[in-house]
Formats: sequence, C-alpha cells, structure tokens
Amino acid sequence: MTLTTLARNVLGTALMPCSYDPLTGYYRDGCCHTDAHDHGSHVVCAKVTQAFLDFSLQKGNDLITPRPDYRFVGLKAGDRWCLCAMRWKEALDAGVAPPVVLECTHAKALEFVTLEQLQSCT
Repeated sequence: MTLTTLARNVLGTALMPCSYDPLTGYYRDGCCHTDAHDHGSHVVCAKVTQAFLDFSLQKGNDLITPRPDYRFVGLKAGDRWCLCAMRWKEALDAGVAPPVVLECTHAKALEFVTLEQLQSCT
C-alpha cells in the first residue's frame, strides 16, 4: 500500500493530494504526508495568500524565494501548499491564516489545532 492509501485527512476520509503544481509535501509527492522525519509537521493544505506569505517572511520563513537545492520553486498567492501546522496556527492567532483544504489536510493536524479552527478558514 502507498502512503496515500493509508493516510487520513481531518475529516476521517482518505487524504487527497494538495498540489502537484507547485509540487508540495514534505516528500514532494503532492500530498501532506508526514512521519517521524517531518519535524515541522507539514500537514495543513492551504491556499496561501499574500498576507500569509508576508507574515511567514516576517517570522523568518521565506516561502517566496525559490530554493532549487530543496526542490522549492517559491510560492505566490493562490498556490496550494502543505504548511507546518504550528505556523498555520501562529497565522490564525495573528489573523492571517490562509484558507484550508480539509480533504487534503492530514489528520495529524488535529494534534496542533482543532477541526473547528481549520473549518473557520475554509
């Protein structure tokens, strides 16, 4: 079985892909898969906004500049991306959380935020 077959989203159904263009996920497989190696828990599938990108940059995480050595193309507003659950929560608390795609958000996100918090940004 593949990771996609086993992984569940926050709704309890099969985890759906987040984005193939740009290619997202800790494993750059298009899905917000995670395991013990993913220390940042990149499990929240979000449609990033400019406000979130600016917020993340202010926090020291530049998601705009391409970094080919990490297979990272750089993001622009409207791209879907697997975000670190705690960074998404920080953005929520700051009022700049980007919209979430629940079907593509890994169930592990519920260890950091509630389903209600995620649903408030769909």
